[in-house]
Amino acid sequence: MTAPSPQGPGARLSAYLVTDRRLVPRGDLPALVDRALALAPKGSVAVQLREKDLTSRELLVLARALGEITRARGASLLVNDRIDVALAAGADGVHLAGHSLPPKDARRILGPDLLLGASAHSLEEARRARAAGCDFATFGPVFPTPSKAPLGSPLGLEALEKACAALAPFPLIALGGLDLDSAGACRAAGAAGVAAIRAWLLAPDPAEAVRRLLEAGAPARLE
Repeated sequence: MTAPSPQGPGARLSAYLVTDRRLVPRGDLPALVDRALALAPKGSVAVQLREKDLTSRELLVLARALGEITRARGASLLVNDRIDVALAAGADGVHLAGHSLPPKDARRILGPDLLLGASAHSLEEARRARAAGCDFATFGPVFPTPSKAPLGSPLGLEALEKACAALAPFPLIALGGLDLDSAGACRAAGAAGVAAIRAWLLAPDPAEAVRRLLEAGAPARLE
């Protein structure tokens, strides 16, 4: 399978919002997602539903609730790992982790039209994601972050830049320890987009935080 073109769906995901409902005041994740997407241009943002502790039924209910919001706001919804939940909820795609089904098998189940992303922690892993037919890969951790501490030392901007150059035009989304200030550096290094958890979930104004993530050094080819 050939790599996606620079105009493919993965190349348009300038901001990748990963969820963690435990960080949300009063636990109302759908309401926060709705606020966060209020200023985002259609087609520029994806939300990754990543709530590993939920049962299948609970995850499906939440995915359907988020799907209503993302469709109304013109954003994409991807479910972490759970292809079955993504299909049942009518989500836009799936994000695969290291323990997930291999991307080629996931693609056969999803079909050609749904988004398929994968986590990559090295250039070689990102290269395998491209070869297996993924639309994009997250690459990181770029900076230190508690959630990625078990993966070892952060990769850094130099590794991100080298991976982006080696795999272009395959879209890499920078992940790990990003904030509103460092997002621009990742985009300058060649990242197609930036992924964040705390930078938008804990922001006083989530919509403004997402707007700033989108504007942080956005390359012209992605607009």
